[in-house]
Amino acid sequence: MIIEAKGIYKSFGSLEVLKGVDFSAGKGEVVAITGASGAGKTTLLEILGTLSSPDRGSLVIAGTDVCALRGNALSSFRGSNIGFVFQFHHLLPEFTSLENVMIPALIAGVPTQKAKEKAENLLTRVGLSQRTSHKPSELSGGEQQRVAIARALVNSPAVLFADEPTGNLDSVTKEEIHRLFFDLRDELGQTVIIVTHDAGLAGICDRALTMKDGQFVTGL
Repeated sequence: MIIEAKGIYKSFGSLEVLKGVDFSAGKGEVVAITGASGAGKTTLLEILGTLSSPDRGSLVIAGTDVCALRGNALSSFRGSNIGFVFQFHHLLPEFTSLENVMIPALIAGVPTQKAKEKAENLLTRVGLSQRTSHKPSELSGGEQQRVAIARALVNSPAVLFADEPTGNLDSVTKEEIHRLFFDLRDELGQTVIIVTHDAGLAGICDRALTMKDGQFVTGL
């Protein structure tokens, strides 16, 4: 398994959000996590993505016990092994598409020329080879999200996490982005974990798990 979580609990004050969640995914698998708002989906995604720590439980990603990592070691692991795509792309407006995609690689210490080559290759893969010099304000919503996906993949992460990645897009663009996730999985071998309310997207994933009240209730 690329990712394996066992007995994940998380509370915020007196509110218990996750109640002993188990989750695993294999290499190259695309898994959807669905459920109503407040079910615990995003909290689980943040813990699986190492953005938040569980109160209890274990999490192993690509053979590493990430719960044992702290500070710079955790940040370094996250930068090298995990990619994120959110509903809102969070691109830096003053930078071009190419520069936005390069940034995580540069932070990880990749030489500038190599980072540029990786970014150019990924922008070509997501269909934006003609838009590398454009800034976010010059791109459509779908194009911005494609840049965000390329940025998430620039360090060749073991796992790509996506939180409502098409929730802000029109239906045609949404379908294009859905297909892009699978094309990239087939080409690059990434494991992809997607939190979504979109039944169509969940339906084409390898597995779809449903959360309710902090636990999985179907799909296991």
